[in-house]
Amino acid sequence: MVVKIEVFTSPTCPYCPMALEVVEEAKKEFGDAIEVEQIDVMVDREKAIEYGLMAVPAIAMNGILKFIGAPSKEELIEAIKEELEESSF
Repeated sequence: MVVKIEVFTSPTCPYCPMALEVVEEAKKEFGDAIEVEQIDVMVDREKAIEYGLMAVPAIAMNGILKFIGAPSKEELIEAIKEELEESSF
């Protein structure tokens, strides 16, 4: 099972680059076990509305909003591990 991570960002957001960096670090650790998609909320407003987003950065995993704001690398890795464990059942 692959964990699909959607990272919601905006070009004007000062914290979004940090969130993207943390996700890229996790991608290096998990490799093909995760799939990352960056979504610019200024371009894809409907996707942001679908999740009810009021702030960015935001991170969803497998269609469920997990973080508002940039998580630490440790928090993100723990959440990915939980998703992988849940999907193995």
